[in-house]
Amino acid sequence: MTTPIALIDCNNYYVSCERAFDASLVGVPVIVLSNNDGCAIARSAESKALGIKMGDPLHLLRDRIERHGIRVLSSNYTLYGDMQRRVVAAVQDFARDFEIYSIDETFVDLAGFEDRDLVAHANAMRDQVQRWTTIPTCVGIGDTKTLAKLGNAAAKKNPLFAGVADLRDAGVRNWVMDRFPVGDVWGVGGATARKLANLGIMTAGALRDMPMKQARGVGTVVLERLVAELRGVPSGAVEAVEPQRKGMAVTRSFGSPVTDFDALMGALSQYAMRGGEKLRQHGLVAARLTVFFHTNRHRPDRPQYSATRTLALHPMSNDSLELIDAARRGAEHAWRDGYGITKAGIMLDDLIAAELRPRTLFEGDTERRGQLMAALDEINGRFGRFSAVTASQGFKHDWKARSEMKSPAYTTRLAEVPTVRAG
Repeated sequence: MTTPIALIDCNNYYVSCERAFDASLVGVPVIVLSNNDGCAIARSAESKALGIKMGDPLHLLRDRIERHGIRVLSSNYTLYGDMQRRVVAAVQDFARDFEIYSIDETFVDLAGFEDRDLVAHANAMRDQVQRWTTIPTCVGIGDTKTLAKLGNAAAKKNPLFAGVADLRDAGVRNWVMDRFPVGDVWGVGGATARKLANLGIMTAGALRDMPMKQARGVGTVVLERLVAELRGVPSGAVEAVEPQRKGMAVTRSFGSPVTDFDALMGALSQYAMRGGEKLRQHGLVAARLTVFFHTNRHRPDRPQYSATRTLALHPMSNDSLELIDAARRGAEHAWRDGYGITKAGIMLDDLIAAELRPRTLFEGDTERRGQLMAALDEINGRFGRFSAVTASQGFKHDWKARSEMKSPAYTTRLAEVPTVRAG
């Protein structure tokens, strides 16, 4: 017997986080912008009704924003990340285990709760999340992650389910799968969807009924496993540990072009600091660091330059200071005067578990450096990212991306906590 799995998904997450602290945003069209205030990455239901699509550039929305009084906000990832922590805390009472799939989605292992009415259980979980955070959610329940994901989509799109769709019921499951486009099934990419369409497979139900051998021929073992999941056969339990990553990147666009090496290095130092922090969070070390930066490719009227340098890390490291040093060496070799750099970043590759890294004969005091990194992580975790910085990061961040309409750090910075006065 399989263990039921639920997927709880926060509705219009970024907008809902903003509305939790600003009641004036409730009931009005709202959009949240990407880094550097470039395009819409989150839209309230009211904005969607006005035809605003994901990825619409801000400069093309000016007329509609003014005509309809759309509220526009810069993204506030510090707030969204902290609110995710609060959502997960609210969910834990209702699960044996859980897996954070994305910032707004969490898989929930319902083992031990099978004797309950799981629809009522899911609604109680939704109620607790809303009481603790004000964020509305939908829940899908199934015997596999794919079915839970499918159920969540059904719960979100069809008011018939009132926010919870339990696909363990065969009648409900068949009804949903016969109406769900195959291209919207979790794990089916555009190319695979086109191959399936050529075979007449247009719905999730048709994909479920596809012969396994044929599925492997169309989309290798990945599609075969997906078909199995749609039939209720799990390909993997809820993962308590994230699969080991092979690489990671930290990259940002600048708010204004950077023409000074020290300013560029300030940004790269910050990215390297963050990269080291992410490695330590996952218990990994990197063997290679790549630093890159380039001008605005969409402005051919301006001088163009693009640079990439890769450096080996000996020994393999997750020490932010060592990563900053490597980034500096790469940037120094690649820098050319006379260009306005608009984007830069670092990539960390060939990652392995820290305990498995090869040791070198002349390593320094790794224990003391590890303690220093742990102290930096604790300070930045408690008081906000980049509360503790290196000198190379500087104090003037003219290169930072635009975020002219960013909301306060309501939950992580004491000075920005709203003040409530009795009337």
